[in-house]
Amino acid sequence: MSVQSHLQELKRRHAALESEISRELASPASDPLRLAELKRRKLVLKDQITKLFVPPTVH
Repeated sequence: MSVQSHLQELKRRHAALESEISRELASPASDPLRLAELKRRKLVLKDQITKLFVPPTVH
C-alpha cells in the first residue's frame, strides 16, 4: 500500500468516525462511554495522519 493510499484510507475512516460521533450526539439516548471510545479512535487516526506529514526528528 502506498503512503498516499494509506493516507486516503485513514482520512476516510476519520470522516466515518466523525459522522458516527455526530449521529451519537444527536441521539437522545446517546451512550457517553461509546462516545468517548469513538472520540478516542478518531484521535488515534488523527495522530496517524499527522505522523505521515511530519518527518521524524533525529536526536
